[in-house]
Amino acid sequence: MVDAFFFVGLPYLAIVICVAGCIWRSRYDQFSMSARSSQFLEDGKLLFGSLPWHVGIITILLGHLVVAVVPRVWSSLMVIPAVLFGVEALGVCCSLLAIAGLSALIVRRITDARVQAVTTTMDLVVVVLLMAQIVIGLLSSITFRYGAAWSAGTVVPYFWGILTLQPEMAHVTGFPMLFKLHIIGAWVLIALVPFTRLMHVLAVPLGYIFRAPQLVLWNNPRRRREAVDATARAESRRDFIKGAVGIAGASGLLALGVSEKVVTYFKGPDPDPEAESALLQKKLERLQQTAEERQLELERQRVEMILVARYIELDAAKGKYFIDYAMAPGLAFKGKNGLPLLISAKCTHLGCTVGSQVNAEGQIMCPCHVSYFNIVTGQPNPGAPAKLPLPHLAWALVDPSGNVVASGLPGGEVEGTPSPELLAQCSLYITKPRHSA
Repeated sequence: MVDAFFFVGLPYLAIVICVAGCIWRSRYDQFSMSARSSQFLEDGKLLFGSLPWHVGIITILLGHLVVAVVPRVWSSLMVIPAVLFGVEALGVCCSLLAIAGLSALIVRRITDARVQAVTTTMDLVVVVLLMAQIVIGLLSSITFRYGAAWSAGTVVPYFWGILTLQPEMAHVTGFPMLFKLHIIGAWVLIALVPFTRLMHVLAVPLGYIFRAPQLVLWNNPRRRREAVDATARAESRRDFIKGAVGIAGASGLLALGVSEKVVTYFKGPDPDPEAESALLQKKLERLQQTAEERQLELERQRVEMILVARYIELDAAKGKYFIDYAMAPGLAFKGKNGLPLLISAKCTHLGCTVGSQVNAEGQIMCPCHVSYFNIVTGQPNPGAPAKLPLPHLAWALVDPSGNVVASGLPGGEVEGTPSPELLAQCSLYITKPRHSA
């Protein structure tokens, strides 16, 4: 329920508040949308704070926007290591630039008396939230690297699911806490837009470019007052209708987004015989699938060896998948010494299945968050999201007569030296770990 609120309820609540609040404020309080602390009050510190802040934050926001609009193009570019590294480096540099600029603006706001006079409590709240959001984003990108690559397959589907009224929080609920805080902070800032000076971002005067030339008419005071009163009454009616339509649309958006899940959660499925039968059938299928998995797991625990493949099927550049004793994926390769090399294929970061293709550096990649693992040592590359190595597995080579001609342990110890002719006739098995024998 906590994840459902923060990743489904909060986004729709923030969108409704932002849309309705911005419409109301743009109609009835539009002169408060600009930033009061302009260069007329102080221009020295503003120069060193405003420029780096805007350059840094605008570049970061544009990067987020591009990956959301064209995720496929973005993903195709991020598979190029040089491009991925360049984008990651640019993001870190822009984050540091934004932090430096915002810090200068905070110092200016605290130390300058004239700027203090026009500073509100909400201004300070927004500045603190913005600084926290950027710092969390920077820490996330440093701690769990290559977010530019894997965000297209996780955050982007979650974002479009929210906008298309098909929320799927499973894309983000498995994230580390830093990423969750970054996403929650973004929705909180969106909800605060109508109540803060963040709304000046929406106050770009584009209408001045397209408006017709103005014609000034001089009237006597009475006619001028009558015209002003008539215009005010007409504008008031129009504003009321537009505001009501906006609030109704935003409320409908919120209702469509969360009502079905909330009602289903508290009410449960409708007592429809066909629906109940279908639900029971699904539950039965899941129970049968679970029972089959448990039966397979039990059978595996009873045997000392599990067949992986024929030795001649092994390849040094592309691994062969199999399932180990723990029902987890594994990969089998032909080592440089001609003997098998078996390694776990379950990423030590978030449990994704790593790829089977070996690159020129002898590494296999986890496609979820881009960690590279050396197949010989199991160690991840420096700076990867994964911090622990992939464990190796014990194996045995069995000839057609059922005799073990060679075996290997996870530490690298090998017993037996079969000839190449004998190897070609052998089958590869994984053997039960010693601690579970």
